[in-house]
Amino acid sequence: MHPNNKQFSGHWAIVLGGSSGFGLATVEKLSSHGMNTAVLYRETAAAERALKQKFTELESQHEVTISAHNINALDDAARKAFIEQFAQSKKGQVKVLLHSIARGNLKPLVGDAGKESLTQQDIQLTTYAMATSMLDWARELLSAGLFHTDGRIIGLTSEGSDKYWEGYAAVSVAKASLESLTTYMAVEFAKYGLKTNLVLAGITATPSLMRIPDSERLIAHAIARNPSGRITKPEDVANVIYLLCTDEAAWINGTIVRVDGGENCR
Repeated sequence: MHPNNKQFSGHWAIVLGGSSGFGLATVEKLSSHGMNTAVLYRETAAAERALKQKFTELESQHEVTISAHNINALDDAARKAFIEQFAQSKKGQVKVLLHSIARGNLKPLVGDAGKESLTQQDIQLTTYAMATSMLDWARELLSAGLFHTDGRIIGLTSEGSDKYWEGYAAVSVAKASLESLTTYMAVEFAKYGLKTNLVLAGITATPSLMRIPDSERLIAHAIARNPSGRITKPEDVANVIYLLCTDEAAWINGTIVRVDGGENCR
C-alpha cells in the first residue's frame, strides 16, 4: 500500500462498475483525497490495458493503491472469491461501497414493428444487476468484517425511476426497487455504523446513457431544462459521492441526493 497523509489515508473504497462514467470519476476523485480503491468491472483486453494505465497514473500521482479486478460482480462465486481474498488484509478498512453497475435490458414492453419485447427474465436480471445486488455485496462485506465503523453504502438512481423514457422500463423498475431497498438498508444497517444513500444524477453523457434509445433527445432536453445550460458531468456526481464519504456527512442516511444543477426544477 502506498503511504500518504491525505484525508482518507488507510481507507478503501470498493467500486462496482468503475471502468467508465460515474464509477471511474469517483475512483479519480477519491484517489485525489488519499483513498485506496478496489475497482471491479467487465472490459475487453484492449479496453482494460488503457484502464490499467489510467490507474497506474492515479496511483503515482496520489500515492494510493488501486486494485483492478476484471470480474463479473454479479456472479456469486466471483463475489465470494474477491471478498475472501480482500479480507485477508483489509479488515475494517472499507469506508465506502459504491454500486455503479449499469447492466440492463433496453426493450419495449410490447414488441411491435418487429421489435423484441421485454421478458420477465429481462426484468429480473436487470433488477438484480442494478438494484438488489447492492444488498448481497453489503451483507457479505459486513459479514467479513471489512466495513469501517463509519462506512458508506452509495448507489445510483435516475429520474427515469418514475418517468417514461423509451426502452427504459426494465431499468426503471430496477431503479425504483433500488430506492425502496435503500430505505430498508438505511434502517437495518445503521446499527453497524453504515449509512446508505443514493445519488440521483441529472442527464449525463455516460456510455450507459448513450445506449438508451433516443438518448440525444434526452441530452438536448436536459440542456434546455437546466438553469446552467449544460448537462451533468461525471465529475459533478463524483464530487458529491466524495462529500457523502466525509465525516461531516455522517448524519446523512436513507436519502436520495439530487446532483443535477437544478435540472429537475423545470
